[in-house]
Amino acid sequence: MTPMHRRGFVTAAGAAALALNAQNAQAQIDGSGQEPPGRHRGGAELSPTRTDTLPYDDEADFADADRGLVAPYTGGVIKAPSGATVWDPDTYRFLADGKETAPEAIDPSLWRQARLLSRQGLFKVTDRIYQVRGLDLANMTIVEGDTGIIVIDTLTSAETAAAALKLYRDHRGDRAVKAVIYTHPHVDHFGGCRGVLPQGAGDIPVLAPQGFMDHAVSENVYAGPAMSRRASYMYGATLPAGVTAQVGCGLGLAVSLGTIGLIAPTRYISTTGQEVTLDGVRIRFQMTPGTECQDEMNFLFPDLRAVCMAENATHTMHNIITLRGAEVRDAHAWAGYLTEAIGLYSGNADVAFASHHWPTWGNDRIVALLSRQRDLYGYLHDQTVRLINQGLTPAEIAETLQLPPALEQVWANRGYYGSLSHNVKGIYQRYMGWFDGNPAHLWEHQPVDEARRWVECLGGQAAVRERAEQYANRGDLRFAVTLLNHAVFNDPSDTEAKHQLADLYTRLGQAEENAVWRNFYLTGAQELTHGITTGSAGTYGVDVYQALTAGQLIDGMAVRVNGPKAWNLNLVIDWHIGDDYWHLRLANGVLTHTSDKAANPEARLTMTMTTVQLLVMLAGGGTKGIAMTGNPLQMVSLQAVLDTPDKGFAIVTP
Repeated sequence: MTPMHRRGFVTAAGAAALALNAQNAQAQIDGSGQEPPGRHRGGAELSPTRTDTLPYDDEADFADADRGLVAPYTGGVIKAPSGATVWDPDTYRFLADGKETAPEAIDPSLWRQARLLSRQGLFKVTDRIYQVRGLDLANMTIVEGDTGIIVIDTLTSAETAAAALKLYRDHRGDRAVKAVIYTHPHVDHFGGCRGVLPQGAGDIPVLAPQGFMDHAVSENVYAGPAMSRRASYMYGATLPAGVTAQVGCGLGLAVSLGTIGLIAPTRYISTTGQEVTLDGVRIRFQMTPGTECQDEMNFLFPDLRAVCMAENATHTMHNIITLRGAEVRDAHAWAGYLTEAIGLYSGNADVAFASHHWPTWGNDRIVALLSRQRDLYGYLHDQTVRLINQGLTPAEIAETLQLPPALEQVWANRGYYGSLSHNVKGIYQRYMGWFDGNPAHLWEHQPVDEARRWVECLGGQAAVRERAEQYANRGDLRFAVTLLNHAVFNDPSDTEAKHQLADLYTRLGQAEENAVWRNFYLTGAQELTHGITTGSAGTYGVDVYQALTAGQLIDGMAVRVNGPKAWNLNLVIDWHIGDDYWHLRLANGVLTHTSDKAANPEARLTMTMTTVQLLVMLAGGGTKGIAMTGNPLQMVSLQAVLDTPDKGFAIVTP
């Protein structure tokens, strides 16, 4: 394979070179300099972190990704009951049929990763353990017990989960589900539960790490709408799949678009070393809170000599902070738990599999994978903190931090999903917050006001467009898009600036090794050119909403209260649900609540209802069947000051 040279991530060794490039570029713009040093492709400045020096002759990952194939998926398009497409297996055929040499519009390292992810089918991992891969963002793992099967992670949608289970049963027999294990509370690992247990858990044990339910629902209550909007950028949800557009997201190909459910766990795992036997299969757990998820666990099958690493050790650098938005993860703890895992599983496992990607066979190779990933997260953490204490800002650390070659050249450490650049900024945020300490950054103008001043200083829209073109022609696309972004925010009707910016976003995106960055750039380009399209999304089933406590529902209302509209309101309401009274108070624009078993004598309205009636009311379905004592206008006034989240808010335009 002869990979092409593309932009990767800036390293410490290249910081001085980049500064020199910037000086030379400016000199040439001024007409006094020579062509800046460094290689360029399509006018894009290329980082010294080169993807054409990676070990492309190492084919071990391809052998592992293909190993144990029992049967490819041939079930055709997976559809929802409504007829909508949930998953089309042919969408990424261009990857499976693709040649080794990357197309011009795709970074060669990302092309390699995308081809590895394109495998769809049922695979044997080891004796009694199978995986279905390529039917959703995550994998479904199936362990054969004495009388039935244990399902580990149920994908995102009921429809893809049912298709995955059918593929297994078509080739291994119609074995009943005897247990389900959720590795952690991200939706691509539990949302398909109704495809595995259509009637619910019943007497079937459903295991999860302690704290699972709180985190499974919290992301969908508070900042869920904004996260969803940004996730459409992150996963390229509105982009067509193809060599010039979306080629997966590094962790998997895409997120399925079916029915999302949530069956509550019946049993929680809370302690490292805790052992459970399910259908005759022994499982020993390791708790890893604060790693890839706030509540996550690895686990060993000691008799099968296999270990599930959940999402703590995959074949990519993962996210310390996601670009869609989430709590910052603890890189230090992550490295620590991988050190613990090495001690627990060294000599005790012959295969390691995860919730994404393909397994790793051989104990020496398992230990090597865990060690290198441990060192990756440990190095990111320790060196970021070291540079914080040297006074560097997040942007400076992101531009100067360099991984050791022994880590950087490892395929599993490449930044396909997480990136060194945004991960070190996440670590900075965890310790220092958003502020870099420079007083000039304490009170900056909002984007539109700042853009107007930039454009004024540079001599108007036409001058900004011209200046941006000059920087782009010299290879400094990063500053060119900064200038054009100001032009667009100053005058969103300037179609020339928008198309110029879209072109540069496309060039940057198609040169990216990181699939998420590629999707962000290309989605931005699409929206500048064609406007905002929110795209399709999975549908949350009723059991997801029923899993919310009344307190979580009230908190969800609280973050929708339009403060200025509610400044002068003073409302006191009781919700009587089951045996509990939930006491709501709106004052000073803040909705607060407490709960106990007694009614609030100060309540001006008491509403007695079931959880289902509450959900119907909050969804706009009215108050039919709800018993009310007091003044109903209290609830009417509360609902009148609740904002509706904007699911299609602007990102690349004002």
